[in-house]
Amino acid sequence: MAAAPLLPAGVDRDALLTELRRLAWGAADILRAYARGEVPPHGFPPALSVDDGGEGPVSAADLAVNRWLLDGLGQAFPAADWTLLSEETAKEQLTAGEPLAAEWLWILDPLDGTKDFLQGTGEYAVHLALVHGGSPVLGVVLLPELEELWLGLLGAGTAGEAWRENRAGERFAPSLSRRSALGDLLLVASRNHRDGRLEQLLADLDLGGTLAMGSVGGKVATILRGETDLYISLSGRSAPKDWDMAAPEAVLRAAGGAFSHADGRSLTYNSGDVRQAGCLIASHGPAHAQLCSRATAALARIDPGFSV
Repeated sequence: MAAAPLLPAGVDRDALLTELRRLAWGAADILRAYARGEVPPHGFPPALSVDDGGEGPVSAADLAVNRWLLDGLGQAFPAADWTLLSEETAKEQLTAGEPLAAEWLWILDPLDGTKDFLQGTGEYAVHLALVHGGSPVLGVVLLPELEELWLGLLGAGTAGEAWRENRAGERFAPSLSRRSALGDLLLVASRNHRDGRLEQLLADLDLGGTLAMGSVGGKVATILRGETDLYISLSGRSAPKDWDMAAPEAVLRAAGGAFSHADGRSLTYNSGDVRQAGCLIASHGPAHAQLCSRATAALARIDPGFSV
């Protein structure tokens, strides 16, 4: 039996999941409408092109889903003892070096994979994560074009439960692969964020193959389905942010996978620095320690002084 998830006092688990489903599928409808140039639902305005005085469909979609999620959570749980933070509100809410004074914090990404949204690949996602004391306890990853809704709940320790739902509410368990030898493992990687150091690291790991995929949520979903086994984020001039990683981490760990720095450190959120820098490894679990050890040793040669 999975440990009961931590939730703020007075927040009912079933009521929260019901609202998260409503918000997720509403966000899917909004994003799909903007992606197709259609009139979005729920009263949001059509996208205007830059030439017409607007900011284009990506910004319009981002802002609409941001408002949909913030308003939805605020109205459904007006007395809940949590703070809402999204990629769109971060500049107004955050001060560099200072964590938010929030024991419970929602970290939201209304549109993860903006390049893929713009390019029409369909490989974009919506992330919602509830963080307690710097660690995620609940994660939602929505893949609108696949009509997949992944949910993960972590208990007081490391135990948890995760599942995938469709619009009909049917549940499907994760199906993490059983591959364990490094030479058999399949990597899911970004199309848009790769450099020479990552290529050298992958050559050193000598994995079994690579799949290119947009959105961190989309990448982690391939691990959850058993299509791939690991994802590596190697920061350079830029780094992923809290809202990129929190929800996918929660779902993957709740499903029995692993997500950490290459030196084994846990990811921490609301630390005063939203950048998730270093070498981060998400995997299906069985070879995680070996992957971390090999990656740490390889990076010491490839980029001496790099903090994993």
